[in-house]
Amino acid sequence: MDEILPPHGQSPPPPPPDTPVDVGSQALSEALRSSFVIVKFVMALLVVVFLASGFFTVGPQQQAIILRLGRPLGSGDKALLGPGAHWSLPYPIDESVIVSISGLQQVRSTVGWYAISPAEEALPAEMKVPFGTPLDPMVDGYLVTADTNIVHIRATLTYRISDPLLYVFSFANGSNTVQHALDTALISAAARFRVDDILTRDVIAFKESLRRRATEFVNDQKLGVTIEDCVVERSRAPRQLQDDFDAVVNAEVNRTKLLTDARGYENQVLARAAADASSRTNLAEADRGRLVKEIAGRARQFEDLLPKYSDNPSLFVQQRLAETVGRVMTNVQDKIFLTESTDGNSKELRLMLNRELPKPKGAETKP
Repeated sequence: MDEILPPHGQSPPPPPPDTPVDVGSQALSEALRSSFVIVKFVMALLVVVFLASGFFTVGPQQQAIILRLGRPLGSGDKALLGPGAHWSLPYPIDESVIVSISGLQQVRSTVGWYAISPAEEALPAEMKVPFGTPLDPMVDGYLVTADTNIVHIRATLTYRISDPLLYVFSFANGSNTVQHALDTALISAAARFRVDDILTRDVIAFKESLRRRATEFVNDQKLGVTIEDCVVERSRAPRQLQDDFDAVVNAEVNRTKLLTDARGYENQVLARAAADASSRTNLAEADRGRLVKEIAGRARQFEDLLPKYSDNPSLFVQQRLAETVGRVMTNVQDKIFLTESTDGNSKELRLMLNRELPKPKGAETKP
């Protein structure tokens, strides 16, 4: 407002008297001053809380990375914070990312298994999904094998983070990338094996192939993780053909049992034949040795008798003949010996057979 000046030569009017202060206005003014003090205290307290929210703790098996406006502070190993208490500017200026460097983490495959609800997942394996439920390619997962069959497989990959910088900054979500590598390895490994090999015949080789393929994918993409284990949790044939696959498995089991029994019987027969052959061979060897010894003894005996025969052949023949007849006819009651006559003619022997027995003495003949 413009000030009104008095006319020239006149003195200014006296100032107006002081207006008495209103009590209510004075109370309001004091209340406002107190409110400002409280607001300042609250604001200071909020600033302290805001700054204190930047404190965080890193565990003994962890490392941390501070991101300022999305970029890490430092480079290389300098960007990694070890165990202990640390401070950073509160979010959204800074953001602390804590990564476990020794703890094991797991991801489960998302392909190759049919759709199942949590309630069905809690049921026993034989009650989870009805066998008559048709396969829906839009919902159910499955894998194609080398012999153009389909199979359901669920696998779990266990890994640990070996390079936190690569794990955090190479991809938007390292865990999802590891899971994608597991899914890719599962599809690739299943395409290299037949369905019977995956389910029964060559299970170990399939698991090793899955682990090897997963390791290759992780190393190629440089995820900064080390695979510790890769386990096939479950593998089964399509539920619509489970009965047929069970019949094939039972046939394989029966075939294996029959072959095992046949081989066992074959081994038993061969063992008995070998034992019999060995027994016969040993017996023949014993008989051969005994016969050779006997013939050798006879030969030595004839060699010992040859000088005697050479001295007197006729006497030697008579002695041998007498010994032989005596040995042969030891148990004979009547012995008749016919010698040759001096004139060279053979002697005649007449025997009375069936003759009447003599009567005892004193016996009377009845008329």
